[in-house]
Amino acid sequence: MIAEVSEKYNLSQDTLRYYERIGLIPRVNRNKNGVRDYTEEDCNWVDFIKCMRATGLPVEMLLGYVRLFQQGDETLKARKAILIEQRDQLAVKVDEMMRVLNRLNDKIARYDETIGKREKALKG
Repeated sequence: MIAEVSEKYNLSQDTLRYYERIGLIPRVNRNKNGVRDYTEEDCNWVDFIKCMRATGLPVEMLLGYVRLFQQGDETLKARKAILIEQRDQLAVKVDEMMRVLNRLNDKIARYDETIGKREKALKG
């Protein structure tokens, strides 16, 4: 059910409906009462989309990927190319974030050194 999927993937129900409406996830089957009944495959798509969005991949590019997927195995190389490009972009971001993290750690260490010296001076 949509509430369970929403909670499991930390996405709003509106976002899930939007993804379905624009074609990012396949049309979700409904039970006899008309309530969405997500399958494991539907959930795999939600998980994949959430992962790709977290890398910064725009919705439009994801839609292109889904369209390629729907065309079948003849698009395997094109889909792989999209994933490789996104991985490479993410690796650049990770490297930059590591550089920033190291700089912050160095700055914090200098604060710790300064505070330690001042404390010794006060005790001294």
